[in-house]
Amino acid sequence: MTTLSGKVAIVTGASKGIGAGIAKLFAQSGASVVVNYATSKEAAHALVAEITSAGGKAVAIQADFSKTADIQRLFEESKRAFGTLDILVNNAGVYAFGPLESATEQEFHRQFTTNVLGVITATRESVKYFGPNGGSIINISSIASVGFMPNSVIYAASKSAVDSITRVTSVELAPKNIRVNTLAPGATITEGIAALGWPQEAVKAIIATIPFGRPGQPEDIARAALLLASDDSAWVTGERITASGGQRA
Repeated sequence: MTTLSGKVAIVTGASKGIGAGIAKLFAQSGASVVVNYATSKEAAHALVAEITSAGGKAVAIQADFSKTADIQRLFEESKRAFGTLDILVNNAGVYAFGPLESATEQEFHRQFTTNVLGVITATRESVKYFGPNGGSIINISSIASVGFMPNSVIYAASKSAVDSITRVTSVELAPKNIRVNTLAPGATITEGIAALGWPQEAVKAIIATIPFGRPGQPEDIARAALLLASDDSAWVTGERITASGGQRA
């Protein structure tokens, strides 16, 4: 059985959706988990309560990943809570979909500041907190980063950048025994996706592109993240793992 017993994990953007699914599974697998959130305080604390009531260890720490000072504070407070870091999941991200003509400089900077600069900053800061045995960094990307999904030009570009961050940092951090991998989900049912209010016809069209015949659930992505976080993947770094039910964007 895959275990994270005795390990400390920070999961960013973990109050809902994929991040919450990862945080719950990591805690069930024995990790002490930092549930990071930007604005969803109530949801984050509810998740912590769920984890602790089941016998796990978790704390909620607010940090906006568009702000360097917040990211630095997240790691400082995480160390005070649990000590040395073993796992970082860079899941925090923002998105908006629309045709090319709707792409603006403001929206570009909004997405790239969080999705790209936030990942770089968190990765840089995490190196200060990993112990002598190193650890695992998991960057959450998307099948959009290598696909041809219309109406996603800024988002897809930001996730392509995340893939590049993984490749470069996996080489730079290997001497410190820190593994860096990308996990790229396909269409996954989360609160954020539901809030987009896509027409049922559009949802059916997306599902039709998935060989397994159903969209993903947060726990589907979490199980793949658990493998990358654990010592079972100790010889895996610089890779991009797709969890999409066979879907290709």
